[in-house]
Amino acid sequence: MAETFEININEHSRVPKYKQIVDSILNGIDGGEIKIGEKIPSINELSESCFLSRDTVEKAYKELRKRQIIESVKGKGYYISRINKNDIINIFFLINKPSTYKMMIYNYFVNAIGTKGNVEMYIYHCDETLFINSLKKNLGGFDYYVIMPHFRDEQSKHTSSTQEVLDMIEKIPKNKLLILDNTKPNISGDYGSIFQDFEHDIYDALKEGLDKIKKYEKIILVYPDKSIHPYPFRIVRGFEKFCKDFKLDYEILDEIYPDMELQDKDIFITIRERDLVNLVKQIRQKNLQLGKDIGIISYNETPLKELLGITVITTDFKAMGESAAYMILKNKKESVNNVFKFIQRDSL
Repeated sequence: MAETFEININEHSRVPKYKQIVDSILNGIDGGEIKIGEKIPSINELSESCFLSRDTVEKAYKELRKRQIIESVKGKGYYISRINKNDIINIFFLINKPSTYKMMIYNYFVNAIGTKGNVEMYIYHCDETLFINSLKKNLGGFDYYVIMPHFRDEQSKHTSSTQEVLDMIEKIPKNKLLILDNTKPNISGDYGSIFQDFEHDIYDALKEGLDKIKKYEKIILVYPDKSIHPYPFRIVRGFEKFCKDFKLDYEILDEIYPDMELQDKDIFITIRERDLVNLVKQIRQKNLQLGKDIGIISYNETPLKELLGITVITTDFKAMGESAAYMILKNKKESVNNVFKFIQRDSL
């Protein structure tokens, strides 16, 4: 038993004590003070020795079990998980941009994989050449390839793929391929995918909030027409179909301009963070009331939007990341339309 190993708790630190327990055990494993397969103190034992509440230690152990760092053996206690290095899955994780929500997917994925996998992340910034070169250099070196296909064409507009991209993807063995966030149906073979249906997702999510939306006189989508990291045009198609089906007055802008002609009972759907920030600033400057005079719906959830009370339409990033890990760990080859939600808050 790792009885000589000390859990370091700093009473003056702002880091939660359960997190300090988790970090101490992880550092002990990395430093060789705690061995794989070794028994660790029970919840009661650690609680007493560190003068911590049982709930604090239980929360730490729950986190470690979730990350597959420890395992419980009925009637015997807790042990550091036995993972044979030969069984560790090496995963190539290729994302198109380092945005908050893409990193959320990555973090949920890594946490769900736990000690059973080694994940290496690469970013290609929607650039076709960087994407192809990254795969070329790493083809054959990993057990799985997780990719998010979003590209920028010569007019800086979004495209899901090019023939060169498809040719490159075809070189990946399909039993090692998992496509996230976006997908192309004309890739041959049986492979896994967890995707957003951008056109239908926005339509269905806005329909869920229709009663609130109808209280406004005009709905404006702020869709960046050209961008370094462009967004799928299917978002626009779904928005236009929604407005036409429900006979709503609408407009599409490519950005929030300085000194916008804001009108009472306008509702905006923003995609980029900077457009959301600029819009909120102008609403405050004009002494308009958010959620009453002007409505806002933002695309893609972030912790800050939740804190500020911004209504969102969003894919479930946690579900996408954890589902991707599950498909790899269980060797599944399914095609899944990821959960997309309407979350109402004070801005609507």
